[in-house]
Amino acid sequence: MKPTDSAAPASRLRRLVVPALPAAFTVLAGLTLLTGVIWTLGERRELFPSGTVGWSLAVLTGIIVGHLVALGRDRWWGGTGSGAALALAVVLLYGWMPAVLVSLAVVVLVGAARRHRWRQAVLHGAVDLLGVGAAALAGTALGSTATVRHPWRPEAWDLSVLPQVVAAAACYLLVTRGLLWCTLLPRGGGLPTVTRTALTRQMLVGVALFGIAPLIAVTADHAPLLLPLYAVPLIALDSTLWIARARAEEQLRDPLTGLPNRQWLLERTWSALDEAERIEARCALVLIDLDRFRSVNDTLGHLAGDRLLLQIADRLRAALPRGAEAARLGGDEFAVLLPTADSLTSAQRVARNLVAALGSPLDLDGLTLVLEASAGVAVFPDHALDAEGLLRRADVAMYQAKRDRSGVEVYEARRDGNTPDRLGLLGDLRRALDAGDVELHYQPKVGFDGHVAGLEALVRWVHPDRGRVPPDEFIAIAETSGLMPRLTEYVLETALAQVARWRAMGLEVPVAVNVSPRDVHSPGFAGAVAARLARHRVPPGALQLEITEHVLLEDPQRAADTLAGLTGHGVKMSLDDFGTGYSSLVHLRRLPVSELKIDRSFVARLAVDNEDAEIVRCTLDLAHSLGLLVVAEGVEDDETWERLRDLGCDAVQGWLVAAAMPPDETTAWLRARGKSGWHRESETAALAAEKAADRPSGQVLN
Repeated sequence: MKPTDSAAPASRLRRLVVPALPAAFTVLAGLTLLTGVIWTLGERRELFPSGTVGWSLAVLTGIIVGHLVALGRDRWWGGTGSGAALALAVVLLYGWMPAVLVSLAVVVLVGAARRHRWRQAVLHGAVDLLGVGAAALAGTALGSTATVRHPWRPEAWDLSVLPQVVAAAACYLLVTRGLLWCTLLPRGGGLPTVTRTALTRQMLVGVALFGIAPLIAVTADHAPLLLPLYAVPLIALDSTLWIARARAEEQLRDPLTGLPNRQWLLERTWSALDEAERIEARCALVLIDLDRFRSVNDTLGHLAGDRLLLQIADRLRAALPRGAEAARLGGDEFAVLLPTADSLTSAQRVARNLVAALGSPLDLDGLTLVLEASAGVAVFPDHALDAEGLLRRADVAMYQAKRDRSGVEVYEARRDGNTPDRLGLLGDLRRALDAGDVELHYQPKVGFDGHVAGLEALVRWVHPDRGRVPPDEFIAIAETSGLMPRLTEYVLETALAQVARWRAMGLEVPVAVNVSPRDVHSPGFAGAVAARLARHRVPPGALQLEITEHVLLEDPQRAADTLAGLTGHGVKMSLDDFGTGYSSLVHLRRLPVSELKIDRSFVARLAVDNEDAEIVRCTLDLAHSLGLLVVAEGVEDDETWERLRDLGCDAVQGWLVAAAMPPDETTAWLRARGKSGWHRESETAALAAEKAADRPSGQVLN
């Protein structure tokens, strides 16, 4: 089923909404009223009953009008129960013209009291006039033509009058509510919750028409002085309708900020998607989350947090572009619906403007606070075809923005760990870890004197059906799914077991293992690493943990405590991917690392790009001034190796030395270079030539 199938009825109704409809109804009603007045006066018939009945009906109508005006808000808009019941009672008893006068008195007078709604008042009056006419025609069709001079007086008010009452009420209700629905339906389509509430209200109106209208007619015929007493149940009916409407609005509103809530957002998004599909346009959803808002609640209290949320909501309303609609999803999470978006770029630009607006300073009792925000953008039909999918993918993009500290991200399928394909891959990865099918390969790090400085453990996975899965792909899945601690545990266990085997062979070389920020933030991580070292009888100095500066972004204090615990146990720390994050120099001062690794993106063009060469030189000077060793990643050619040697780099890692190798190949590689170390092929050839030149003539090597 297409995503818009469920909205098809609303779409068909909306196509009826054209500017000519209200004018057509008004003209038709005016002509009908003029014809009725001329015909009634031409026949010399009374327009309204006189005497006690007339005055009693006038008083009852005045009470209802006064009550509706006194409400002070447009609570009655969309149709009242009191006016409908009174009009139907009059049309049953005295015919079309008196009922029209009652209806117009209620609708037009109340509408006139609200001057800004006079157009709606005219429209409602016209529709009500046509509805009264339909009810009168229904009575005529069943054999009774009531007038002021000849009221409808059944011989007995029993079940025999039920068909006429039901027919008149049904015609009145269908015509008035049907015409109003067609003319006043919002362009974006009706929301399901609003639709359900509207139907509930009309059911209550129908009950009133079937129940109260005949009683008013009987009272008017037998005890007209009692008619004003019906003001009580009629006003109660209007109050019941208002309560039903208010409760429906509460279901769609956030009680704190007054913004629409998640339910409203989903229903409104469905309508917007239907409209966008109809006109072949894009629709975008922006999900916004405040960064580190929890610390505000923890520090200043939840009441202060609520007041800040109110300011954020006001600021969000003020920053909305034309046509956009905002909602609060809960906590510090907001959403903005862009019913039409020109392109992915324009939606991203709107998101950046919103994030910038929310990031300006806020004042709370003289305390200036700056709350940064992260936003994710998903666009129909590029990223999803339904409201739930659009919201979920905007959420994925938003969390990507939080992780990357980029402010705004547009959804990318390749970075989404929740697609069916990636969820299947996640299950396969979990089973591979349980079965021990994930392997570790080891890539050497060597100094410029040929000494093997260490090995880096790199995880590799060969899927039984997909073949070799790129590490970036399955590691990203593990990080976004909560499987990362399990993967790190597996890698540490496997690497330490291999280190223990190498040490038993006399190959004492340290091994580096990458750990993620989530691992560092896990309680007890330092103690767990120390316990594994002890269990495998591996000295702490034989293990090195490679971290990135991102470990300090989310919870700096917990990260600092964990890293201090690790170094306290004797584990060495290395800072990986240096220069690719944020505030690197600031973080370098706070991280207890002994080694710094220059990212391959700077090393790759070192020999041909002067700017990259200058960055590497400055990094080396900075690291050496802090007493750190420096390793260059991604070294693949002799020229880069020589430039790094000249700049004073301590060690290199890359394909020039060796690719990552399985344990057996790594063992053979280490044994072959145990004494002489590693040397480039050109150096090895030169050394062989020198030895050959130094040999006495006729000496043969065995």
